[in-house]
Amino acid sequence: MKKNFILVPVAILCFLAGIVVSSVSARQQEQTGYILEHEKDIAVNEPGPHKGGGNSIAHRFFKTAVNSRLQFTKRVLQPGAAIGYHLQKEEEIYYIASGSGEMTINDKLIPVQAGDGILTLPGNWHGLKQTGTEDLVVIINYEKK
Repeated sequence: MKKNFILVPVAILCFLAGIVVSSVSARQQEQTGYILEHEKDIAVNEPGPHKGGGNSIAHRFFKTAVNSRLQFTKRVLQPGAAIGYHLQKEEEIYYIASGSGEMTINDKLIPVQAGDGILTLPGNWHGLKQTGTEDLVVIINYEKK
């Protein structure tokens, strides 16, 4: 019983510290005018989005930026991984940084490789599949909802 008596206040203090750090971070963003993030600190292993499957690593930069309307993501699609076919609701830019793949836009297959940029417009369907021997690294930018 004594153990739980001590754990509850500690948990509350940790929760409050998280709120304070988040609040301080928001104020620092406003004061400095910029946010610097390192991809190694924000990397998340997860399946390909939109039910694409396979293994991928997402780097969602500036996800917690208070006043930003933009989402900037680096996604690494490992062999066999994909971003599932889905309807685009806002403009979205894909930039292929390395590797090769196959983009499907409105049921049309388009080979893509390093150096290619693709703008998908609202109301169109698209997906991206890694097809080469190396990881497909894509930079994705769109406006947050």
